[in-house]
Amino acid sequence: MTPQPHILVIVPCYNEQGAIASVVNELIAVRDRERYALDILVVNDCSTDNSLSIIRSLPCSYLNLPVNLGIGGAMHSGYRYAYQNGYDIAVQMDGDGQHPANELPAVLRPIFQQEADVAIGSRFISHEGFQSSFSRRLGIQYFRWLNQLLIGETVHDSTSGFRAFNRRTIDIVNRYYPDEYPEPESIVQFGLQGLRIKEVPVRMRNREEGVSSINTSRALYYMLKVSLGIIFMYFRLNNKRHR
Repeated sequence: MTPQPHILVIVPCYNEQGAIASVVNELIAVRDRERYALDILVVNDCSTDNSLSIIRSLPCSYLNLPVNLGIGGAMHSGYRYAYQNGYDIAVQMDGDGQHPANELPAVLRPIFQQEADVAIGSRFISHEGFQSSFSRRLGIQYFRWLNQLLIGETVHDSTSGFRAFNRRTIDIVNRYYPDEYPEPESIVQFGLQGLRIKEVPVRMRNREEGVSSINTSRALYYMLKVSLGIIFMYFRLNNKRHR
């Protein structure tokens, strides 16, 4: 029999005391139901609320970062852990409850079937569940156009943080992963490095706790800053390819 792939679900957590326990417990229920060889790693990004004490009481592994690194740094820490511990698949799921654990099999399927190196759970294929704010949807449409322009890939939900990577991708993100707004920037990284990207339809929920850092007043700033990050990454990686 082919051995089961060893999966690590990485859950970045910053001030998610109201949601993190249910996120971990839902993952455990899905793991047991599907009989996955799956471990859970919560990366506490220097939370200032009661998140750390809750995480310590949960049946999962955790990293407690001594300083706040932001989502990119927290995920990079998790991917390095996955690489160093020999995991076959790494999954990112948000700690705020937006990503239902019941959708995990759909996100894993393209990786299991070797159809993709990167699988992304997308809200905008079946248009079911929570669809995000108008300003954020506008930004996502813009990044879809920018990805098509730079790498010829159509990614409908490039800001989705519900993703699964195979071992080849884990090796790449172990060495480098964008630090501030990694989800849209990494699409260009993956495209230039020849990784196969596949989106799958998933239903997402509104966040259970807290407030998104990207609101209407910050949307233009966000689009400009991420665009610069994407363009700099494009030229940096493109130059490496042609040396």
